[in-house]
Amino acid sequence: MLMCRDLAEIASDYIDGELNRRQSLTVKMHLMMCKDCRTFIGNLRASSNLLSVHSASRPDEQFLRQIDERVAEALNNRGTKGSEPD
Repeated sequence: MLMCRDLAEIASDYIDGELNRRQSLTVKMHLMMCKDCRTFIGNLRASSNLLSVHSASRPDEQFLRQIDERVAEALNNRGTKGSEPD
């Protein structure tokens, strides 16, 4: 089963449609059960849309990966401080 921190690592790829069918289905199943991740994906999607609307060019891939890493790290830290919602 996909954990919240695992979803955070592939969230951008999911939003961009870059996951294979199996991965995409796994994400969708997790989102059906996890309100926090649904909120996270919704916020990430909205942020991505804002960037695309207000930017003439796509943000640097390295910058996007750094954001993904920081989000994953924050979720990992949240999981070590208490129980993690799944």
